[in-house]
Amino acid sequence: MTETNTGNQTDEHLRYPIGRYNDALQSTPQEREEWIEHLRRLPDHLEEAIEGLDEDQLNTPYRDGGWTVRQVVHHLADSHMNAYMRLKLTLTEDQPTIKPYEEGDWAKQPDAFGMSVGSSLLILRGLHMRWTFALESLTNEQWGRTFFHPESQSWTRLDTQTSHYVWHGQHHTAQITTLKKRLGWV
Repeated sequence: MTETNTGNQTDEHLRYPIGRYNDALQSTPQEREEWIEHLRRLPDHLEEAIEGLDEDQLNTPYRDGGWTVRQVVHHLADSHMNAYMRLKLTLTEDQPTIKPYEEGDWAKQPDAFGMSVGSSLLILRGLHMRWTFALESLTNEQWGRTFFHPESQSWTRLDTQTSHYVWHGQHHTAQITTLKKRLGWV
């Protein structure tokens, strides 16, 4: 992969400010408690990251060719709703096949670039309350339940999915906070 240099930062660093995700193939109860706490706090961290941004700033891409801050916030709501539904399917069906979606196409929809970010913050607050409550109730056996992803042709354990979405929330929040630092908005 060729990286382009943007000032002192490469495109790779702008795209993945906390690094790429590394699979958690299995987990310990302590790791799962930490993940649940991260998911519980994500809406607060995201709200902190966008606090005080005006409309022009919300409409600024976090990198050249990337989504705007507004699209990132709406994407988090879309993506985490899908993750929650995958959790529920995996708990109520035997090894379900989940439905993929085209996140890039979702980010181009009018609600992703035209609505206030407040609506997605509300979704994330309620969703993460339900999601963390559900995760706290899982047994050790349930953490190992799996779903099939037809695009990647792979099985995903619920603990792996949970660790991925902890990273996902931190990843997109960091895209916003690094943009703010880079452009001197803090």
